[in-house]
Amino acid sequence: MDISGICFITDRTYCDLPVTDMVGIVLKAGIRFIQYRDKDRTRRELYEEAVKLREITRSFNAVLIINDHADIALAVGADGVHLGQDDLPLREARRLMGSRIIGISTHSLEQAREAGAGGADYIGFGPVFHTTTKDAGAPKGLDNIRLIKQNVSIPVVAIGGINPDNIVSVFDAGADAAAVATGICRGNMEENAGLFAHIMRNKYPKK
Repeated sequence: MDISGICFITDRTYCDLPVTDMVGIVLKAGIRFIQYRDKDRTRRELYEEAVKLREITRSFNAVLIINDHADIALAVGADGVHLGQDDLPLREARRLMGSRIIGISTHSLEQAREAGAGGADYIGFGPVFHTTTKDAGAPKGLDNIRLIKQNVSIPVVAIGGINPDNIVSVFDAGADAAAVATGICRGNMEENAGLFAHIMRNKYPKK
């Protein structure tokens, strides 16, 4: 699976559309990397929505990653799972997931190295810039992306406060992908997703 380009993270904070509509808008814009994240739904609701998202993403040949829940990722046939530092340990997740994708959220060089050595397929690193999506600590900045890239051999997905004005700097710093939630969901989703996709097509056509 190709871990590159824009990763859209579902976020209901600024958008009251059904998650299937949100993802449909983003896929039609040309984004092919989706992470389904929802901290407020029950596990049954997460499963039911994930089933629908798997169907939609498959029709666009897009990657679907489920946040937090390896069992739900497996149950719906998702491409992988994304885990935080307090979630299921990477070793146990790998035992369950087999060859499917496992991403790990990291916030320091030590955590990034540990994830790489432990067999993660990619790391999420951030927050790069100030973000209102969740309390993830102080911004890490672009220099830390460069540092992480020098020390790990797996793809780095930058996250946190990424918008159309700063995304080029994120990729220029070495990130393989950029995870975006608020930057797409806040305001007109079609316009936002289209703008991100346009930037990627023109600046980084191979991502």
